Amino acid sequence: MTRLTFLTLVATLVCTAARSFAAETPSRPPNIIFILTDDLGYGDLGCYGAKDINTPQLDRMATEGTRFIDFSVAAALCTPSRAAIMTGRYPGRSGLATGVLRPDAANGLPTEELTLAEVAKTRGYVTGCIGKWHLGFVKGSRPMDQGFDSYYGVLHNLDKHETVIFEKEGGMPVLRGDVVEKRPAIPSEMTGLYTAEALKFIETNKDKPFFLYLGHAMPHIPFEPSARFNGQSFRGAYGDTVQELDWSTGEILEKLRALGLAENTLVIFTSDNGPERKTPGSTAGLQGSKHTVHEGGLRVPFILWWPGHVPAGRVSHDIIFSLDLLPTFARLAGASLPPDLKLDGLDVSQAWLGKGMPSNTPRTLYSLYGLNQRRLESIREGMWKLHLTEPPALYDLDIDVGETRDASEGYSDLVERLSKIAAKIRAETVKTAVPR
Repeated sequence: MTRLTFLTLVATLVCTAARSFAAETPSRPPNIIFILTDDLGYGDLGCYGAKDINTPQLDRMATEGTRFIDFSVAAALCTPSRAAIMTGRYPGRSGLATGVLRPDAANGLPTEELTLAEVAKTRGYVTGCIGKWHLGFVKGSRPMDQGFDSYYGVLHNLDKHETVIFEKEGGMPVLRGDVVEKRPAIPSEMTGLYTAEALKFIETNKDKPFFLYLGHAMPHIPFEPSARFNGQSFRGAYGDTVQELDWSTGEILEKLRALGLAENTLVIFTSDNGPERKTPGSTAGLQGSKHTVHEGGLRVPFILWWPGHVPAGRVSHDIIFSLDLLPTFARLAGASLPPDLKLDGLDVSQAWLGKGMPSNTPRTLYSLYGLNQRRLESIREGMWKLHLTEPPALYDLDIDVGETRDASEGYSDLVERLSKIAAKIRAETVKTAVPR
């Protein structure tokens, strides 16, 4: 069944599908706000151990909700990570397994992919996208082609590799829908602009179920705080931008409280991958960074807040992946998914609500970065993680989360089995051949 067929039929299917969720889904589904930061490290928030960056709003969010310590994205790079988040599928299934999309890219997220926004639309949500997209800039791939009713922001990165392409036009554009609202985009202004738009979106749609995808530009290079936050942290401009993100999140949560929406709004705060190399971003001692398949590139903060539904003051050790977002959103919203949709994530709503993970389901995550000689691959099953190097290196994350001690000796059968699982996932999901 194609995405078009599914969306055409959904008006007649949704009532039937909703009955199966009636016992646990209210007549009005919960609002969902998904806050995605860019290149934020595992150790960059106070509630994840940072001592030199103050994040009182996010720390409060964690105290009032649940903080997950074992949440991983599918890839440690912007475009493939975001493709997995948006679809619940390995990015290779969309042809976006490796590399980032630059403004002159002719491809993007295919129209046949089913996105978070399109799932939300089947339950009557108003859908809004604010901020960075990075999943394609040509017709068919932009946010409003992928299920969002509105868009405001900069589709691209704000680093020199992408801003240079727009120099002759007056700089990187800030868009409202498909219309240029201003240019150039000024990095230090973006968190403030995105926050104002988010508050406006919430206020405008307070009487309807809404899904807001807020993709912040920070703390991706160039990390530039606004004047108000400049010099406020003890980790330079990088830390200042994180403190501004903390402020932004606090403004959003306070708006929900003021409007009486807190108990009917799920808010998620996370990052697309770990920190960029050679920046002040912290992995809290985890090996690697962005551009790797180590935990420092894949494991990121993940905080859930939904008063009265998500347990308060909980620290969860459940293994959760970004691939789980779409099926979990669907369950919480009471949405039906196409029966032939191949998902790589699981519905982990019970874990989010503090009721435990699905039983007898091993958690497996395949990660890929780069091509040819620069290619890096890993496969994780439960707490075992295998790097597909020559020779392979095996780590027990339960006792060695820093991936410092190769445990492959004596586990040849496990190494062989995990290698075969990785090969099978690679063959199924990477559309463009990846030479060995």
